[in-house]
Amino acid sequence: MDYSYVYILASKRNGTLYIGVTTALVERVWEHKADLIKGFTQKYHVHDLVYFEPQNNIVEAIQREKRLKTWKRSWKIELIEKSNPEWRDLYEDIC
Repeated sequence: MDYSYVYILASKRNGTLYIGVTTALVERVWEHKADLIKGFTQKYHVHDLVYFEPQNNIVEAIQREKRLKTWKRSWKIELIEKSNPEWRDLYEDIC
């Protein structure tokens, strides 16, 4: 099955957060890390993959992304810390 992903990048622990969606998680995070994505993540140095979740298809992923973007910051931090309490960069784990 080909999954789509919702992911959260952070500049550091409890730092600036970015929520995105993709069908190619490894490639997309690499683009952010290499500053190939112009805009928010490049400007604020948001490069660490701290959370991701697979979705069955891109429509579900986009819906989940939109919901997460409406959440309070504290809820987003709680979500990250449930699965990644150390705020490790998970990029190497997915490679």
